[in-house]
Amino acid sequence: MGNRFKLRQFLPLIIGLIGIISIVVVIPAAVRYVGRAAGVKANLVVDYDGVLGQMPTPWRNLAQGGEEPKAMLGDVILEVKALKPEYIRLDHIYDAFNVVTKEGGQLKYNWSGLDVAVDQIIATGAKPMLALSYMPVAISKTGSIIDQPADWNDWGSVVAETVEHYSGKNNKNLTGVIYEVWNEPDLFGSYKTYGDKNYLTMYQVSARAAARVSNVNSFEIGGAAVTALYQNWLERLIKFVDANNLRLDFMSWHRYSTDIERFEKDANTARGWAARIPALINLKFYVTEWGHDSANEAGYDTKFGAIHTLAASRVMMAKIQRAFVFEIKDGPGNEKFWGRWGILTHEKFGVPEKKPRYQALLFLNTLGPFRISLAGEGSWVKGIASTDNNGNISLMVVNYDAAGTHSEAVSIFFDNLPKGNFRYQRRNFLGSAIAAVQVATTAASWKTTEFFAPNSAAMITLDF
Repeated sequence: MGNRFKLRQFLPLIIGLIGIISIVVVIPAAVRYVGRAAGVKANLVVDYDGVLGQMPTPWRNLAQGGEEPKAMLGDVILEVKALKPEYIRLDHIYDAFNVVTKEGGQLKYNWSGLDVAVDQIIATGAKPMLALSYMPVAISKTGSIIDQPADWNDWGSVVAETVEHYSGKNNKNLTGVIYEVWNEPDLFGSYKTYGDKNYLTMYQVSARAAARVSNVNSFEIGGAAVTALYQNWLERLIKFVDANNLRLDFMSWHRYSTDIERFEKDANTARGWAARIPALINLKFYVTEWGHDSANEAGYDTKFGAIHTLAASRVMMAKIQRAFVFEIKDGPGNEKFWGRWGILTHEKFGVPEKKPRYQALLFLNTLGPFRISLAGEGSWVKGIASTDNNGNISLMVVNYDAAGTHSEAVSIFFDNLPKGNFRYQRRNFLGSAIAAVQVATTAASWKTTEFFAPNSAAMITLDF
């Protein structure tokens, strides 16, 4: 789980430093610091003419962990399809489906179980992202699924066969499959970026194995899927691939935090590292697992997790190409709701139930296909403004506060409107729609104020 940095704890130190350090340097910094701690209220300005292009939709990517050693999506295909997913990520692909065995010194492959899981992904309308994990027992150095192989050539063969099977034109013939080298190597296997158990060795073998496969459709390969954005991992990885002329299509990491600023800071930091390497100018940035807590937590079953999903999706858009919500379906626990990460409950307790986080993804998908300019977001209140093919406005506003105490009356100004007659409506997240109001004005702008309780959201529409 990400570090939680509480600014208020350091205010006494800052105040003390003012009397010691130069006033010219310290006072502006202290003012900025106190301002962040106190928070800034939103003053939203929607510019109808400020078209920013196609709506970025990083939230249309989902992940499923290895909750059970079988394909898990068969009974929720329609529910998942309704979310319009672009990619679905699977880990545990080798151990859960027992893909690899070794007989007489020869590697043997049985793709039948994994094929079912991949076919289920395709049935939802998504493409597969396969986390190349974990180590097949047949080639593991110690028999552990999180150890390195006894022979790296065997691992290379497994990766090459995987790419050949799913991307090969004479096999599954899939286009655009994403291959991610391992899953949380810093946690599962205690790999490092140096020493005898070196992830960089694993990445090098994997990338070169994928590169030697011929007659395949386009695909992506990257990593390192670490548990957070660690500089000693990801900056070393991008320097290593540059120095060794290896293919790296994307950089990936995980982020679990109640602090949504952490998600945005990660994106900015990762881009800064890559910008120093000209060869990686087209590098993509994927958060391949995310949520508000890496452990089981009650918020995953409540509105809190949904509001966090809306707010974090906002800060990642246009900076992170894909953010894989973890996860699609709960494992079979002892209760229907047990704080597990799924956006759907397990069928053990009847028809899988859609949790509030599922509803949050549906809510985001009601935005129009074109993003327009929105200025004036605050410390708690964020928003996304859009138009549809008919020129109507949809504005998603979310008031997220991890402490659950902040409420706000939000000023919203609409500028450069195409005409002065429109239908205005507010639809509360997980609530009812407020009666629409017909607005008639001769001006090209219009202003209103909407109240938002702690951890609430609404979709505001202007239909012309």
